[in-house]
Amino acid sequence: MRAFVRLARNAAGAAAAFGAVWGMGGAALAQTQTQPRARAAHAAPAAAPSRFAGFVDRFLERLFALDPAFAVYQGRHDFDGRISDWSEAGLKRSAGFLKASIAEARGFKNGALTPDERFERDYLIKVAEGRLFWLEEADRPHRNPAFYLDGGLDPNVYIARDYAAKPVRMRAFIAFAKNVPAAAAQIRANLKMPMPLSFIDYGKAGFAGLASYYVTDAKAAFADVADPALQAELAAAAAAASQAVQSLAEWLETGRATATDDYALGAKGFARMLLATEGVDTPLAELEAVGRADLRRNQDALKAACARYVPGATIPACMDRMNAVKGAGGPVATARRQIPDLRAFVIAKDLVTIPGTEQALVKESPPYNRQNSAYIDPPGPYEKGIPSVYYISPPDPAWSPEVQNAYIPGEPDLLFTSVHEVMPGHFLQFLHANRSKSLFGRVFVGYAFAEGWAHYAEEMMWDAGLRSGDPATHVGQLSNALLRDCRFLSAIGMHARGMTQQQSLAMFREQCFQDEGNARQQAARGTYDPAYLNYTLGKLMIRKLRDDWTATRGGRAGWKAFHDAFLSYGGPPIPLVRQQMMGGAAKAAF
Repeated sequence: MRAFVRLARNAAGAAAAFGAVWGMGGAALAQTQTQPRARAAHAAPAAAPSRFAGFVDRFLERLFALDPAFAVYQGRHDFDGRISDWSEAGLKRSAGFLKASIAEARGFKNGALTPDERFERDYLIKVAEGRLFWLEEADRPHRNPAFYLDGGLDPNVYIARDYAAKPVRMRAFIAFAKNVPAAAAQIRANLKMPMPLSFIDYGKAGFAGLASYYVTDAKAAFADVADPALQAELAAAAAAASQAVQSLAEWLETGRATATDDYALGAKGFARMLLATEGVDTPLAELEAVGRADLRRNQDALKAACARYVPGATIPACMDRMNAVKGAGGPVATARRQIPDLRAFVIAKDLVTIPGTEQALVKESPPYNRQNSAYIDPPGPYEKGIPSVYYISPPDPAWSPEVQNAYIPGEPDLLFTSVHEVMPGHFLQFLHANRSKSLFGRVFVGYAFAEGWAHYAEEMMWDAGLRSGDPATHVGQLSNALLRDCRFLSAIGMHARGMTQQQSLAMFREQCFQDEGNARQQAARGTYDPAYLNYTLGKLMIRKLRDDWTATRGGRAGWKAFHDAFLSYGGPPIPLVRQQMMGGAAKAAF
């Protein structure tokens, strides 16, 4: 069972945990409600905002208009019901906006800005550069169905977030559903055949899943709204939306006979991705060496842990033994018991501040999103009083009892999923981000920052003494670490070194000890999510920054101060955080 976070604010998306919701366009689409804009303060109170502050405000408002799905996930429900304009004109309009914003931001020179404003300027530029990379250089709108599945076709926010009364959210969903057919027509016009087979499989499953969701779970969520006229409007809108995206799934299937394996960004494109999205300019050969060293470190640790846990057993037998230790009552009940224990451990070890009194709920994931075994949906910075929900997927009841039992994670494995998703992983990270003094820190949380922190938290909790050195617990932690090491090496291999999907699958199986099904899924994911190396990439940058920062601040005694300081920035590219905390240039360090 592997963790997935629905990173609502940088929108890693319901389907692929990609780096951002890159919905592009600004059509005048339906709007179902208007509410006061809960604008977050981004500077100390003053008589009048600075010229730079006004620029930041305009950037956000324009971006929200171009990418309304992103706005809604931040809690800006004045954008409810809208879908981005994905026409060629809309895509060009978005690219032009991003280019103009980068140029304008660069026009603000250091001498005219406060230190906080200089940081926000650099943060804004990296956000815009990252979006522009996926839009133009990677050409995702024309090449990859993930652009749309991650970018605004999922109405979960209207269904799962109790931000308004049900009739209000029902009207928002109806407006959204009415806009789906036009959006689907734009998608069909944009995507080009032939397409990589893994893209076809992923897109077909995603569109077909949404088609089912619109007319089943989404409708069921509002079944108790006693308004026959509204119910009739919902039924008609949902049926039309379902038919539109089902047609996309069927059209993708027609491309199977001519499918390719042309998914690679290429070495130059992969390096550009890292620089544009994460500010990392480390040569790929050096990154590979860093990743292989971490793989060897975790392989050696797993061998040692297994020798203590099941002396004389093979690594696969050791992993099977750990996975056989199931939590009573199933994974949802088990996770509910784990979270208070993890919170108590964080407090007892004084690892990081836990701001506020918010709690994370644990629920079974909805049927349409069970391709993700676990994920968290945190509220956006403009939301008030909305809980985070940690979702865990049950096994498919159609599977055999043996397969269902194997799917349910062992308790030590699930423990580190709970660490990753909740405490002190994503849930705690977003508690800090929502309180960041940086407006951009509250709104934009990047892929490597978020997944790097959550993955870093797993190893950090073990190092801090979680369960007092229990070898089964260590096996659970290392299983997760090795999975992320193979993602790191698979991303570089498949996109820059000519590695095939089959070779990636073999690496997950033979070097990272993953089961056949998970290895197959991970190899496929690497084709359409080349940035999934960010789990290990982010972890290694955070660990190096911690060691460098605490070297003059008490070593282990400085961990809490480091964690609080690191999380206070919200979620920029980690080299920017390193620059703020250590001085010098904004460079990656491992």
